[in-house]
Formats: sequence, C-alpha cells, structure tokens
Amino acid sequence: KGVSPGPGETGLHPLAVPGVLEPVPLFCSSPLVLMLTGVLVLAGLISIIFFVSGGSHFQDPLFCVFVVFSFTSVVDLIISLEEDGYISGFVEVYVREGEPYLRTAHGIMICYWDGIIHYGLYLAMIAAIGQRKSYRNLGLFWLGSLMMSIVVFLLGNLIGKYSSDLSPAFLLNLPYVLIPIWAGVRLFQQPKALPCLSPEKVAEEQCKRLYQRPQDMGLVLVLLLTAAFTFFRGMVVLDCPADSCFEYIYQHEPYLRDPVAYPKVQMLIYMFYVLPFFCLCIYGLVLPGCSWLPDWSLVFAGAIAQAQFSHLGSSLHARTPFPYQTPEDVWWSFLLTNVLYALGPQLLAYRCLRCPAFFLPATPASLHVGKKHQ
Repeated sequence: KGVSPGPGETGLHPLAVPGVLEPVPLFCSSPLVLMLTGVLVLAGLISIIFFVSGGSHFQDPLFCVFVVFSFTSVVDLIISLEEDGYISGFVEVYVREGEPYLRTAHGIMICYWDGIIHYGLYLAMIAAIGQRKSYRNLGLFWLGSLMMSIVVFLLGNLIGKYSSDLSPAFLLNLPYVLIPIWAGVRLFQQPKALPCLSPEKVAEEQCKRLYQRPQDMGLVLVLLLTAAFTFFRGMVVLDCPADSCFEYIYQHEPYLRDPVAYPKVQMLIYMFYVLPFFCLCIYGLVLPGCSWLPDWSLVFAGAIAQAQFSHLGSSLHARTPFPYQTPEDVWWSFLLTNVLYALGPQLLAYRCLRCPAFFLPATPASLHVGKKHQ
C-alpha cells in the first residue's frame, strides 16, 4: 500500500506487519519487503485455516474478510499502543513515514477501537460461522461501526491538514470502502431470526398507543433531545454566528475547531445522515409495522458508538493540541452529554431486539384488531 490511509482496518496496514514480527531497521527501510512479508503472512494464515477446517468455513465468503480484518486489527492495536508509549520499536518508522495521520489523536483512537472492539466482533463472528450459527446482528453492528470509521477518516484526510500529504495511491483505499458495502449487502440478505410470536400477540402489541408504552415514550424523548443536540453541533461546525454556538465551540468543545477536520466531518455526518435517521426512528416508534427499524438501529448503534468513542477520546487525548483540548472545568458536562448521546441508539437497538413484535409486518389479525379499536 502507498501513503494512503486506512481507518482501523480500512488501511489494512500490511506494511506494518514485518515491524510487528521483528523490529529490525532493515525491514523498515524496504517497503517492498514489508509488503511482501505482509502478503505472505496473510496467505499463510488463510492457508492454515483452510487446511485445518477442510475448507468448510470458506463456504461463507465473509469468513475470509473477518480473518483478514482480524489480523489487521491486531496491527492497529500495536500502532495505538506504540503511539501512546506503552510499547516501542515495532511500527514507529512505518507510521511516521507512511501514514502520519495515524499519529493524530483521532488516528490513535480508531486504532484502539479497531484493535479491541472490532477484533472481538471478528472473533465472535468467526466462531459463529464455525458453529453454523447466525451472526447477522453482530455483523450489522460491525458494519455501521466500520463504515463510520472509514468515511470520517478518509474525508478528514481529504480536507484536513494532511490533505497535502496525499498521493495518487490514496485511491487504493477504494477497495476498503467497497468491501464493507459488499459485506453489508450479504448481511442484509441473510435470513432474520424471527421470534416465536402468535399473530394475536403481534396484533395486541401493535394496537397499543404510544402513551401505553412508557419505554417507547422515553425513547422518543431521548431521540428528540439527541436530534436537537445533533442539529446544534452541526450548526456550530458550520460557523453559525449565534452567541450560543460561539460560546460552545470555544468553551465546551474546542476540538471541533481542530484543523485535522475529523471532528467537523463527524458533526456534518451526524447532521445530514444521523439526524434524519433519528426522525425516522421516532416515526417507527409511533407507528407499528416498521420492519426496517431493528436492522438499521443496529447499524446506526455501531456507527454512533464508534464515532462517539473516537470523538470523546480525541477531545481529551494529549496528542490533540492544547488549544483544542476540552477544558478541565467542563470535563464532566462534556463526558455526560457525549456518553448519553452514544447511549440513546444502543437503547433503541436493544429495545428493537428484545421486543420486536411492534416492528413486525402487519398481520391480518392486527389489521382486524385495529379496525375494532377504531
């Protein structure tokens, strides 16, 4: 790979592999040796799994994706640990010369997320494939998390302070955008695990008004507050001249002004994509039969969890220049608002998975009961 970046496993970081295996300066000085060693290690890993499993696991093409990405997750964890000073002598030269954007606070945080959360998801999904179990829900959460990481990191590199360091090799990141899209299509095509509910039970649940479902009322309130906060922060990064926006960006979240552009891209994605989804979620909680909501709530839960972890961690990380770090006197309010922001979508996804009857397609029984109520 060239100088092009990759968020978490987006970049796959195969050139860092030899440094991980043996921190010898000779390896670091030869990009060709680094690349060939990374390819050989990956090929060897896949070959071992193929012979051990007899090829049975390879009936699911996503198995290969998860194996390769789990390998790169370990590399990303090593990168983040080395950049924070916990280890040394593994990938320093590669990161400094090849992908300097990984040395930013945002780059370190997405490597932590990839090396811990994504790695755990890969292992769980690989185990599920080996046991012939469904991994659809885990896969949808992973899909949202990975796509958010990719989009924010790539766009931030294109428009931020590191845009002048990019080369034509940046286009090599295109496969790392297309692979998750292909994987997402396959995940959505997998059959859902339908709950064992009678039509009468579904009809009873779908005939309840919102005021008869206090948990859903609470979720609607949380989503309304979250949507308002999303719109506000979007206006802040768009340089809204209002006094409240000016005060917020200088006294509460100065990280939004960081020239690396990752936080600005993040808030704009929230405003133009996540905010409409919150409105659709409110619609889905009010009217029954929105069968799309459980799946997409998982995707957005993963996306927002990853985004908030990276944003919150980067705001407090020592690699962020001091003028853009969160002031100590607002730490607790900053932590509280951002943790609650990330918690809302997780609660929504949990509610959709725990009690899915309200979101199932309308049945003849539910339509009949609905007419009686009218």
